[in-house]
Amino acid sequence: MAETEAGSELERARRAAEERALVAASARGSTVAFEQLYRIHVGKVYGLCLRMTANTATAEDCTQDAFVQAWRNLPTFERRSRFGTWLHRIAVNAVLAQGRRRQESLGRDASVDELAVDLADPGIADAGMLRDLEAEIARLPAGARRVLVLAGLYGYSHEETASMLGIAVGTCKAQLHRARQILSARLDAWEVES
Repeated sequence: MAETEAGSELERARRAAEERALVAASARGSTVAFEQLYRIHVGKVYGLCLRMTANTATAEDCTQDAFVQAWRNLPTFERRSRFGTWLHRIAVNAVLAQGRRRQESLGRDASVDELAVDLADPGIADAGMLRDLEAEIARLPAGARRVLVLAGLYGYSHEETASMLGIAVGTCKAQLHRARQILSARLDAWEVES
């Protein structure tokens, strides 16, 4: 078991070193290196955007905007955080800017049901339950949904989530609590119906 953990740790360190090299090459203008970074991160960025917007077209636009902004700003990336964390922050900003530009409600869209399985962890046994859960997340009020996605699903701290969304930490905690209450009530209603 210790060998497996050591092997996993070495693999993570190797991937982190490769990513740092790709970031450095990209910052010097290598489009080939940036394309590799894109391939590594596009799925996660798109998943984040889709869960935050609950709209496939908007998520695609936000994903594209995030990578364009990352390319433009890569020379200013200070490497105090991981590239993926920095890229997620850019994606969150793209989602918020897109919503302001379009002045759209970031409500649910049937396409979330269609793509939920693609976003899922392959280890999840019940794809139907996952689609239902994704649909319920998409139905949450925008503020609660955004906080739930960042803090509850992606594991960012309340401080990181609040900073990304430009809200107070207390508001972040309240929104996460609200999202969990709403989802809990809806899940309880599922059990009653079953």
